[in-house]
Amino acid sequence: MSKYQSVNPYTNEAFASYDNPTSKQIDEAINLAHALYKKWRHEEPASRAEILHDIANALKEHEDELAKMMTLEMGKLLSESKEEVELCVSICNYYADHGPEMLKPTKLNSDLGNAYYLKQSTGVIMACEPWNFPLYQVIRVFAPNFIVGNPILLKHAHNVPGSAALTAKIIKRAGAPEGSLINLYPSYDQLADIIADPRIQGVALTGSERGGSAVAEAAGKNLKKSTMELGGNDAFIVLDDADPQVLRNVLNDARTYNDGQVCTSSKRIIVEKSRYDEVLHELKNVFSNLKAGDPLEADTTLPPMNSEKAKEKLEAQVKEAIDAGAKVFYQYPEIDSKGAFFRPTILTDIAKDNPVFDKEVFGPIAEVFVVEDDNAAIQLANDSSYGLGSSVIGSDIDRAKKVSAQIETGMTVINGRWITSGELPFGGIKKSGYGRELSGLGLMAFVNEHLVIDVTKNNQ
Repeated sequence: MSKYQSVNPYTNEAFASYDNPTSKQIDEAINLAHALYKKWRHEEPASRAEILHDIANALKEHEDELAKMMTLEMGKLLSESKEEVELCVSICNYYADHGPEMLKPTKLNSDLGNAYYLKQSTGVIMACEPWNFPLYQVIRVFAPNFIVGNPILLKHAHNVPGSAALTAKIIKRAGAPEGSLINLYPSYDQLADIIADPRIQGVALTGSERGGSAVAEAAGKNLKKSTMELGGNDAFIVLDDADPQVLRNVLNDARTYNDGQVCTSSKRIIVEKSRYDEVLHELKNVFSNLKAGDPLEADTTLPPMNSEKAKEKLEAQVKEAIDAGAKVFYQYPEIDSKGAFFRPTILTDIAKDNPVFDKEVFGPIAEVFVVEDDNAAIQLANDSSYGLGSSVIGSDIDRAKKVSAQIETGMTVINGRWITSGELPFGGIKKSGYGRELSGLGLMAFVNEHLVIDVTKNNQ
């Protein structure tokens, strides 16, 4: 049986499977992408901007088809799938509008001559992407590299192969040259061989710490540049002056959007003691009012997890946490369904020696901690192997900014939960990875900053 399989997590029934490519198919794909890179080397980034706008329009045109495929394969609410498509449309348009300007040469001040550096493409990029945002994870690598002139080979997650195929088809039909984005279904051994191929110049991965370590090792062994966006157990700090309405609004989906399966969702709720009971009851209100059901139905607010395996892993983590002393403040009632539903849970009293203290829990679980003051909140937030995102909720913005600046993380949102957009850099530190995607920083991830300096006058 193929490792790449579409299984509807609402019914746990498989509806498609895909085979690994042959060695010949892989070689032909790399050849095609590499040939396109060499062609693009002689073209200006602006020549691709209009095509990227066309791709944005095509994604919008196929929004319903894309959204339904994502929901069928990994279970997210159909409304959230549509939001994901719209986000990807905006990212494509952002790079089409601003990418060519950002890629213009940058002048350098030097007494040695007339100096500047070019921003040039480097070659074919291998993108390894996860299932939780089947389109967004692809587009945030594809769009900037398309403008730069780096073709993409895509290895998507094993449970969203249909989304990968549909994305590649839409991009191709929108007018992208052959080789711009080539979707493959390689085995892990084949992936290692692709990374080692001299025609591959970089590797972008979003995924687990385990996957990132293996791919980064393969990239490093072959001296290939890589970017890694890995897991997180993001801190959500509630200061004692938090506006009650703002707090309520942000908590509404901080831990339940995409069924909590977001790298940057608020996994550790760190609350100053005067607001602790309020936060617990607000979270309970959010969780208890969810409605489990078919994610394709408009009135469903609690979809299944992406897979039965993910559900079972989360259940094991909760048991592990409770066995080590954590307390259950709230747990959603039993769900009568054959789907991969997990009961949303609020955990408290998680000590530092609890096995889940420094783990990522990927689903609708809120871990709530109580602290004395700002310093204690910062210390607890930083007591983590991860550093991807964070939130700070407070009315005194200067105070909130001061707290934000002391959190060891790649991103912090004040008075909001996680956020992403084309113009905002995305990435983390520590075991959450390295490098950035999106914004001007993401545009430069696989760019050759080529120094040119004219010293003619010095040698006349």
